[in-house]
Amino acid sequence: MNMDKTRLDQIFSDAIEREIEAYEFYLAVSQKVTNPDVKKTFAELALEELGHKELLARFKSDPVLLTKINIPSQDYKVSEATELPKFDINMKPADAIALAMKKEEEAVRFYRGMAAISEDAEVKSQFEYLAGMELGHKTRLENVFIGIGYPEVF
Repeated sequence: MNMDKTRLDQIFSDAIEREIEAYEFYLAVSQKVTNPDVKKTFAELALEELGHKELLARFKSDPVLLTKINIPSQDYKVSEATELPKFDINMKPADAIALAMKKEEEAVRFYRGMAAISEDAEVKSQFEYLAGMELGHKTRLENVFIGIGYPEVF
């Protein structure tokens, strides 16, 4: 259990860091873009990512909740071997949104995976909720991407 606790702690630390990174990126984009719809979308996404970070921090700090997650011993390290570039506010808008979509896709997979290994219905439900929220972010970003990446369709 001690090894699992350390591993689980690292999983939550990594997830919190990803939420902070997404929050900072979305906030920076919302402050930089001039399109009011894009500005509003990114400002809303930033606030939602901040809420996700707070929920993850609560999970990480609650030893009772942590006992309700069963970390499998097998880890293929696929995600560690797959590098995506860091968010960069100086990216072209379409590239930044494409990267953000991929990050949201990763978050959906992460939270669905955490739901799958959660033994408690309430904990499972929280992770499924986070997965659904991130999927909603991905869909919103796809809509923004279509508008920026393929403006001719509008």
